Parts: sequence; C-alpha cells; structure tokens
Amino acid sequence: MITVHHLNNSRSQRVLWLLEELELPYEVKRYERDPETMLAPASLKKVHPLGKSPVITDGDLTLAESGAIVEYLVDRYGQGRLAPAPGTPERLRYTYWLHYAEGSAMPPLLLKLIFDKIEENPMPFFARPIAHSIVSRVNSSFIEPQITQHLDYMETELTKHKWFAGDEFTAADIQISFPLEAAAARAGLDASRPNLLAFLNRIHDRLAYQQALERGGEYELLS
Repeated sequence: MITVHHLNNSRSQRVLWLLEELELPYEVKRYERDPETMLAPASLKKVHPLGKSPVITDGDLTLAESGAIVEYLVDRYGQGRLAPAPGTPERLRYTYWLHYAEGSAMPPLLLKLIFDKIEENPMPFFARPIAHSIVSRVNSSFIEPQITQHLDYMETELTKHKWFAGDEFTAADIQISFPLEAAAARAGLDASRPNLLAFLNRIHDRLAYQQALERGGEYELLS
C-alpha cells in the first residue's frame, strides 16, 4: 500500500491528486506545519532525513521530491496513462515541464514568500526602514521581474496547446499546478494571463483534483 506523508498546504497535495487520477489505493498520514515557523514537524525526519514533504512509502521504498515521486508513480503504475509515448515530441515536452516546475518556476516564488515574511515579522523599529528598503529593492530588481518572465513564458506556451505537454492532460500538468497556484495566491497571476487562469480552472474542475482535496484537507493556496 502506498502511503503519502502529507503536509498541510504543501506540494504533497499534487501527489494525492496524481494517485486519484491513477485510481490507486493509498493511505494518507497527516502532518501539520508549525504555526510560528510554518516548517514541517520534526516527526517527518523519522520518514526521510530531510524532514520535508512530499514523501511516499511503497513497501520498502521511501521516496522524496515531487518530480521523482511523479515519475515513479507514473512509470510503475500508470500503464501508459498520464505520460506521452517515449520518443515523441510530447514526451520531451512532458519531461521538460515536469522538471521546469521545481527547477525554474518555484525558486522566484519561494524567494517572494521569504522576503514578504521579512517585512511581516516583528523587528526593532529602527531596523524596519532598512529591512523595507532591502526587501523593496530585491523585489523590484530581481524577484518580481523573474516571476513576470516565467508567467509570461507559461502563458505563451499555453497558446500552442491545451495542456503543457500537448493536447492531452499529463502528470506534467499536475506537477506545474503548484507554482501556478502559488502565483495566483501571492504573486500576481490574474486575468491578464487568461490562458493560465483557464488552465487552473480546468484542473480545479477535474473530479480527481476535487477528490484529492477531500482526502488532503484544507489547502490554503486556493484561498
């Protein structure tokens, strides 16, 4: 039996969705973030040394990293579903987007989250103007232009095909969902990019996506 070690409001929601799309039986072991630090609890380190989510166990196998988990599940249990045929242009696009999601799209979004937290956290009054100046400069000179560049790129790519790998829905769309939901929640993804919003609407309408939300619980990226 596959077990998903599921951290609330995290990338592991994608793994639940993938399992629902594949119609595989699985168990969910829930973990809650520390309300102060928003980090995963130390108990996750008993599953994997890094103590992060997602992590799955499948028999004697313990596997972390979203992309590796997606590839493992699709390759082992997909039976040809959710991945284009090897050797096709669609398969190359599939592989590209599967890795682009975390390798390129997520880093500037994570930086934005970190720098936004700097301004929100308590600090001595005399330090606040300095912190604000640093955050503002980094945001305007690097983080926001990077996010804009990536959103524009993905928006343009979706003029070519309905889904990221081509005309068929694949696990690459599941993988790319998290950075796009993060961008919609806190990084300015709005109606100015109709293709990306239409993509989000399409995935949110999928039955397997909704079933995964029922299994995973509250998912604040959607709020």
